[in-house]
Amino acid sequence: MGLFSRIKEFFTRRRRKPVLGLALGSGGAKGMAHLGALKAFEEEGISFSVVSGASIGSIVGALYAKGYSSRDMVAIVEGLNRREFAKNLKLFSDLGFAESFLEQYLEGDFSTLKLPFAAWVTAGDTNEGLAMREGKLARVLTASAAIPPFFRAVEIDGKKYYDGAFSNAVPAEVCREMGADVVVGIDLAAVITPEEEKGIFARLFDTAVSYVRPVHYTEDCRTRGYTATDVMLCPDLRGLKATDIDKNSMNAMFDAGYTAAKERMGEIKQAIEEASHRVRKHQKAKGSRS
Repeated sequence: MGLFSRIKEFFTRRRRKPVLGLALGSGGAKGMAHLGALKAFEEEGISFSVVSGASIGSIVGALYAKGYSSRDMVAIVEGLNRREFAKNLKLFSDLGFAESFLEQYLEGDFSTLKLPFAAWVTAGDTNEGLAMREGKLARVLTASAAIPPFFRAVEIDGKKYYDGAFSNAVPAEVCREMGADVVVGIDLAAVITPEEEKGIFARLFDTAVSYVRPVHYTEDCRTRGYTATDVMLCPDLRGLKATDIDKNSMNAMFDAGYTAAKERMGEIKQAIEEASHRVRKHQKAKGSRS
């Protein structure tokens, strides 16, 4: 390559921006905290290029990857008939009602999304987790959120799948595998009510449920996502439950997510800046070798 060609390439070479990944954790109705965090990111002009999620995190993540804003998602939640939804919250329910609801906003397969996206599920036969990136979108999302004994397994290609939280509550490493230079995770279960503070009924119920579940929580399901994140947000959701779908509770969850993101925004921006420096350094080294 001649001198003038090298000079032209230097000035016209497009600098690659760091790829930002967002890993959204499980937590049922606590997923409103994800929407609060998304609002904070939007205010700061931060957008993500790859997304992963487990359970409610997969649903929010798919909506984000489709192009919905936090305001759009709040409108979807507000339009949900909570009373009708609550009727389906009984033991071993079929998730067909949820699939039909999701198809209104996420029709088709993964190819309809604007961003690379993966939903984490747990296989019923092996109890192992895996990231799904193809297939009917609404069906995969319900599989990622199928927590027994409230819901039955979701069958895909002849195999049964359950809630992704059993094997990986915040599937951050999937974002790395999809090319993220910086990964921000949101753990909805990091700040929870201590076991000793739970009422006797709640403790007895948890014990009984553990005996009838066809899958179990793996030893590292709550912690493995931390190793792949640059910043893990932990909204303070103490006193709130995954089944709290009343308006006041959901507003509190939203606010907790917004606050958690705002408080750590400096760290997130610093991680992005450091990644930008690494990318520039890599491009410079690559250019000097060409």
